[in-house]
Amino acid sequence: MQESIKRYFNIGIVSFMAFPALGKGECPETVDCLKKIAVDDYFDAIEINWIKDSEIREEAAKMLKASHMQICYGAQPRLLTTGLNPNHIEESERQKAEQTLLEAIDEAESLGAKGIAFLAGKWEEDTKDKAYAQLIKTTENLCRYAQTKNMSIELEVFDYDIAKASLIGPAPYAAKFAADIRSKFSNFGLLVDLSHIPMCYEDGKFTVQTLRPYITHFHIGNTVCQDKAVEGYGDEHQRFGFPGGSNDTKEVLDFLRVLKQEGFFCAENPYVLSFEVKPWKEEDSEIIIANAKRVLNRAWAMLEE
Repeated sequence: MQESIKRYFNIGIVSFMAFPALGKGECPETVDCLKKIAVDDYFDAIEINWIKDSEIREEAAKMLKASHMQICYGAQPRLLTTGLNPNHIEESERQKAEQTLLEAIDEAESLGAKGIAFLAGKWEEDTKDKAYAQLIKTTENLCRYAQTKNMSIELEVFDYDIAKASLIGPAPYAAKFAADIRSKFSNFGLLVDLSHIPMCYEDGKFTVQTLRPYITHFHIGNTVCQDKAVEGYGDEHQRFGFPGGSNDTKEVLDFLRVLKQEGFFCAENPYVLSFEVKPWKEEDSEIIIANAKRVLNRAWAMLEE
């Protein structure tokens, strides 16, 4: 494409993956890490997560407000680092997960975000229907509260039997869930991650076409999920080019083609398209970020007009 990708997408990055120390919300270098993204005009959006220290959170909020970036809030670490499950079949446990997600909405608002993203809890075949009903309850409560703040709720689609083993889940099941929520709440959408697509044994075209009416946000990244015996197997979001990885420049190009064909190139109201990439072991975060930029730049250059 000769036109800039920035005409059609707000290019973002998941800060707490690029800088894994941010994941637990306790990193003293939080502001410095976020600043490395904020000063880089390649990025139009930044995805942040919880910041437990109120002074650090206030400083981050001021910096983000000055950045002129779209602020997105990922509440996934609030669940993944604590073991809380928004579809737990025990009501008291479900309520604990709901409470932290309600708190996430408030924190997101204080940081300038217009919504939050989260993920479903575990897929258990024997209790799947009960868990589905519990997730409906949690999500409806989140959407209802977010509506009072003119904010949105997004559910990220994960794998169901490899790493996160999340209830949502394969694309057809995610579409069913999204339709159930959208029948009551227009402020709900799905976050589709390229790195999770092969983990659900699907391809980009099938996933995007199946979920098309409900998609509000995209991630792109890599995964190692073909061979359990190789290094890095699971949902680790390794750099592009990682040995045994499922996604690289070709797959990003194919994904962009599908997004174009399905009408997601929207100049008037661009979707967020974020890198979700993570250093492996001793790899350097800033090099991994540069790697991702090169891949997207090349894929965009190869995309047909």
